[in-house]
Amino acid sequence: MKKSDLLALFLMISACAGLRSQETPPNAVPVMLGQSVVALTGPWKFHVGDKPQWADPNFDDSAWDTMDLKPVPGSVVPFLGSRGFVLGWTARGYAGYSGYAWYRLRFNLQGAPPDQMPAANARLALKMPESVADAYQVYVNGQYIGEFGRFKPQSVTPFLTQMRVFSLPAGIDARKGGTMLIAIRMWMDPSTMLTYPDAGGMQGTPVLGLDPAIHTLLLLGQEDLNRALASAFLEGAILLVALLVAFTLHGLDRGEPAYLWLGLIWIATLFYDSITTVLAYYTTWTAGNTTIFFQDAVLAPVIIGMWVLFWAHWFRLGKIARLHRLVWPLVLLLALGVAMLRAPLYGRAVPVHAEVWLLPVTVTCKLLLGALIVWVTYQGIRKDPTEGWMALPAVVLAAISLYQEELLVLHAPVSFVPFGYELSLAQIASMLLLGIITILTFRRFLHTQRLREQWKVEMEQARQVQSLLVPAAATITPGFAVESVYLPASSVGGDFFQVRPGEDGSLLIVVGDVSGKGLKAAMTVSAIVGALRGCAVRAPAEVLAYLNRVLHGQISGFATCAVASIAADGTMTIANAGHLSPYRNGKEMTVASGLPLAIAAESSYEESHHKLALGDHLTFISDGVIEATNGKRELFGFERAEEISNQPAAAIAEAAQRWGQEDDITVLTLACIA
Repeated sequence: MKKSDLLALFLMISACAGLRSQETPPNAVPVMLGQSVVALTGPWKFHVGDKPQWADPNFDDSAWDTMDLKPVPGSVVPFLGSRGFVLGWTARGYAGYSGYAWYRLRFNLQGAPPDQMPAANARLALKMPESVADAYQVYVNGQYIGEFGRFKPQSVTPFLTQMRVFSLPAGIDARKGGTMLIAIRMWMDPSTMLTYPDAGGMQGTPVLGLDPAIHTLLLLGQEDLNRALASAFLEGAILLVALLVAFTLHGLDRGEPAYLWLGLIWIATLFYDSITTVLAYYTTWTAGNTTIFFQDAVLAPVIIGMWVLFWAHWFRLGKIARLHRLVWPLVLLLALGVAMLRAPLYGRAVPVHAEVWLLPVTVTCKLLLGALIVWVTYQGIRKDPTEGWMALPAVVLAAISLYQEELLVLHAPVSFVPFGYELSLAQIASMLLLGIITILTFRRFLHTQRLREQWKVEMEQARQVQSLLVPAAATITPGFAVESVYLPASSVGGDFFQVRPGEDGSLLIVVGDVSGKGLKAAMTVSAIVGALRGCAVRAPAEVLAYLNRVLHGQISGFATCAVASIAADGTMTIANAGHLSPYRNGKEMTVASGLPLAIAAESSYEESHHKLALGDHLTFISDGVIEATNGKRELFGFERAEEISNQPAAAIAEAAQRWGQEDDITVLTLACIA
């Protein structure tokens, strides 16, 4: 039978299901079956509470309320989107009620016309609606025929929406007919009405018919479900690609933490929108309340918090640590509040009346997190209007996808069915968001790469300039053997040294270290070396005073420096501006030290005088040797430096580098050889 023929016949016979005949027993709905199915719209008898005898066909339910199961015209099941939504009992006089309730329908199964008579062995089946809140057991003529959910004496474990078909007992003859009673025991968790408005009981129409026709309806329903969830599979595939892109960009650019946060958001969203949905609608591996608890009380608050931090990193606002201290307590408070409003806590460990204060707390926390997103976006627009306005549509779409429950409670449309395929508002917003975010991240990545290439060029130029300023080869020094090693921590460094022979056979040695690292420190080194080349004095204290005057107010940091003048006869005069004292023959020298350069406008420096003998060995080092750190976070330290201070410069530098270089390393050694 074609799908269109089946549906037409279904509608025709359904319209006749409410007609009564004179032979029909009191309170029984006439039902005639041929080769098709009948929608059991009722009116059903309905009563809240739970008693085993309510499954008995002989029980008198005449005093019960009546409730039809006719679909609301044009309605769809919230979030799922399937047609034929029936208002639950909370919207039909039982607001706020949760727990057990029973539906009973007594009907007269009439014999089919001869031309539509079913086969002798034909079995009847009942297709239950796919939308129920939350679990049920089905009885036919007092006989249990199946359930959806796990019913235990003290508890009920529901599953999320799934279609179920139950075969009626073999003793019911579809050819002869007779009076039948279908009793359905329903159960709804207290937390369900907080998540889904108009919930309670059967929210669709049960369908009775011959087994082949019912299973045909089941196949059609599964096709509808596949159509309804096709967008979830599509969104999942797009999310998978998006998270791979985000983590790839993070791997290529570790300096941009926004990529990492974006990848984490996509992983959490993939679990929230796709994986949990597929598990819930196609399997019974996880309980429905477990799925909802994981989605609402764990994933949803964390995703909102991660969006706040992502946008803060994206706009490079700074003070991220302070934002962390604000975001995560709100996330934790929101998660705890939602957890107490969801099964299995709500209605059991948490009393139902706690909703009065729990709902305001959770709504406030969620709105505060939304306000943080607005504030971060506002600050981003202020800092960089171009970047901020380009990101604004993505921020709006993210907010729409994050606040679906609020829209649902306000009865805003949250699902659409274009061309027969279900699309939720959250999915539409998420997929548009994915496209915009992908474009923005690629744009930023390419921009960052261009800046990085430009930075590399500038660093190379600075390295070349520094190589001209810092001697790469030993200076010719008659009477002295001078060795030097310079190992910057990066392409350029902040250490400097100069060896300047005098016309009288003396040597002027200058060794120093600039605060900071990288290009800025290298530029300061260039200024110092340039100033030294213009210095007309050679007395160590005067050299330091001169450099201090030149640098004060011109650099943002400071510089340490040691200056030693060694005459041809071995007389040494040394002055120190906060630098490490040199070593003489393996022992640290006692040298007076003054303020580092560029700290005070006028500084004076004290000179120390020493006499070097033939064969004496001097070693000057920078703090990169002392501060070298190994894998156990142990410093190389002063003791190790002193122990090897008599070794060649290359050996000292190599030992510090092998220990674990953290800063620029400079070693200069001098030996008196004549």
